[in-house]
Amino acid sequence: MARTNPITFLQQVRSETSKVTWPSRNEVVISTIMVLVLVTFASLFFLFADQVISWLVSMMLSIR
Repeated sequence: MARTNPITFLQQVRSETSKVTWPSRNEVVISTIMVLVLVTFASLFFLFADQVISWLVSMMLSIR
C-alpha cells in the first residue's frame, strides 16, 4: 500500500470537504428541535414503562 504525503493528504481532505453539501441554518434548527422532541417522548415512554414494570414486579413479589 502506497504511503501518502501528509501535504497531499491534507489537500485531498480539503478537496473532499469542498464537495460536501452542508445543511442550512434552518435545516439544522429544525433537525435539532426534532431530536429534542423525540428524545423527550422516548424519555417519557421509558419512564412510564419503567414505572409499570416496577409496579408489576412489586405486586408479584408481595403476593406470597
